[in-house]
Amino acid sequence: MSDIVEKGKKRLGWAREHMKVIERVKKEISERGDLENKNISMALHVEAKTGILALSLREVGANVKMASCNPLSTDDSVAEALRKEYDMDVFAKRGQSDEEYYENLNLTLEHDPDVIIDDGGDLISLIHTERKDLIQGIAGGAEETTTGIVRLRAMEKEGILRFPVLSVNDAHMKHLFDNRYGTGQSTIAGILKATNLQLSGKNFLVCGYGWCGRGIAIRAKGMGANVMVSEVDPVKAVEANMDGFEVLPAKEGIKKADFVVTATGCKGVVHEKELENAKDGCILANSGHFNNEISVQKLKDMSVSTSRVRDDVRGYEMKDGRKLYLLSQGRLVNLAAGQGHPAEIMDMSFSLQMMAAEYVVKEDLEPGVHNIPREIDEKVALTKLKSDDIRIDKLREEQKDYLGNWKEGT
Repeated sequence: MSDIVEKGKKRLGWAREHMKVIERVKKEISERGDLENKNISMALHVEAKTGILALSLREVGANVKMASCNPLSTDDSVAEALRKEYDMDVFAKRGQSDEEYYENLNLTLEHDPDVIIDDGGDLISLIHTERKDLIQGIAGGAEETTTGIVRLRAMEKEGILRFPVLSVNDAHMKHLFDNRYGTGQSTIAGILKATNLQLSGKNFLVCGYGWCGRGIAIRAKGMGANVMVSEVDPVKAVEANMDGFEVLPAKEGIKKADFVVTATGCKGVVHEKELENAKDGCILANSGHFNNEISVQKLKDMSVSTSRVRDDVRGYEMKDGRKLYLLSQGRLVNLAAGQGHPAEIMDMSFSLQMMAAEYVVKEDLEPGVHNIPREIDEKVALTKLKSDDIRIDKLREEQKDYLGNWKEGT
């Protein structure tokens, strides 16, 4: 066994050891047999936790093909281990070109999928533009992330989404933990690994205060940084302020920011005006799905020279002498420079993915974006509590009656 395969196998083993929920979910799904012989095409970040999802789906009888959903997020050791040690169809490598990226997405569709599992919406978009011949045979899909759901709802609004997709991202057991605690920890870990710099005492601007932004802000504050937040949503801005963060426009915050992290799902968050105002030495990182939140081309156009200063850090010297630093080419810093979310977090998200895949093949759903049923959400929560040996209270019958009786107020 080669060193890279051995490394990937160990990473898969470590992840499996810490993903207790999906092991329990897998056993129940296997007993029901609804995914047996179903063809599943996946586009996810190819690393250890997604490897366990892919293996778990195969262990319940599904046929799985997997590609990456991001050119820089693949862990080559895991991809190679899945191919060589587990004989799985994995079409991904770190640093693939745009042409290779879409070619690999197409390769996952070679077995006429019954179910699509997507992260960011690229695979589902590809099917609706270039592979429409497959739509009739697809029972449904599941989308992992905020960016993907935004795209799918736009497709639904235009009336062009042709099969049902479950919004895993909107499930409580996903966004409350994956987006907040997962993104928070993994983003900070990616920044620290890329830069090896101190956060405490530094000024740290978080662009976007959704669940991901909240998590990043909390973790940066916990590391001793002075955290600022920029927002376009007035409600989220009020929330950030009441959570104790300074709220201000990005073009103002970046004047004093040592670190800037975008987490919005929108393009051009750090654009020309922000770059003009950026503090000398400012480090720019993105934790949103696509590499368009920081305007990389504008950064190149505004600089007089550029150089690679560390493995995941590129420096840009501006015309006025300032130096700005971009992490991981503006791609997901938590995966491009780090190893992604903790295994225990993805354990819950990928348990939802498995149950969503089973649900769409069992239920005759209309085309469109559907929420994860509450019973699936609660099933994952109860399984998580059980796996962590945590017990909770139950309502007594008289309490149930009280809650259901609108006449009784005392």
